[in-house]
This record gives sequence, C-alpha cells and structure tokens, in this order.
Amino acid sequence: MSTPLTVHRFDPWNYREGAGIGDGSEVIGYRVEAVDGHIGKIDQASTMVGDSFLVVDTGPWIFGKKVLLPAGTVTNLDRTGQRVYVDRTKDQIRNAPEFDPENFRDETYRDKVGGYYDTTYRLTDFLPPGARPDPSGTAQDRDPDLPR
Repeated sequence: MSTPLTVHRFDPWNYREGAGIGDGSEVIGYRVEAVDGHIGKIDQASTMVGDSFLVVDTGPWIFGKKVLLPAGTVTNLDRTGQRVYVDRTKDQIRNAPEFDPENFRDETYRDKVGGYYDTTYRLTDFLPPGARPDPSGTAQDRDPDLPR
C-alpha cells in the first residue's frame, strides 16, 4: 500500500518556508528575477502574515509600470546579489491584473490578483521531485474545500 502524497496549495499572501524574507524593508531596491529574466526592482514589500507581497517597479520592461507579486510566488532570496527570485514567467507577470496603487491592499483587488496567480500553478508545481500526480485526479481531489 502506498503512502498518501501531501499536496501543498498555492498560498498567495504568505512567503514560502525557506524563501528567506524577514523584514520586508530589507529587500527594497533588490532586483526581481522571473524564471526567464529580470522584471524590475522592489519598490515596496510586506511581511505581515497573510498579507505579504512585493510591489515591483518594472522600469522600461512594462513601460515603467508597477506589478503586485503575491509573496507565495517568491522562491528564494540572494542577499549577496540583492536579488529575489520568483517562480513565474515574465509573460505570467505581465498578464496579471494591472497594479492599482490606490486599492492594492483592498481585499477584492487582492482576491483578483491572488486568483490570477493561483491559476498559473499546476498540481505538479507542488509535488516533490519525482512524484507523479494521479491522472484521474480532479480539482476537488487537490482542494477538498471545492464543491463536489
């Protein structure tokens, strides 16, 4: 009999264990790297439990706009190189809901952003290396809170 596999859900507004970010002010000005390249520098950061995020100034990459990155996208921090790494692509970040500087702390806006990023993850993103999901699995199998 096989041991059940524990699957971790994307938790948008909390940093992952081991991401290395403590006090958000320590990363202001750090470069942010997507899986396929540089996206900008951190303008604001929060480390409040359940309310953690990065606001990234994209400079010329997206015509000087800012983007809101949920803390759950951060994989690690390089203090020496002053870089924060996220596990999303530049296109995924570019296609996220537009940053709203007036309402980015508003729950409705945050639900929209968190929901968008949640859809960019697949079940396999959270499986341990070498593990394979059951191809007959459904969204309800991955999230017991979803209606059946």
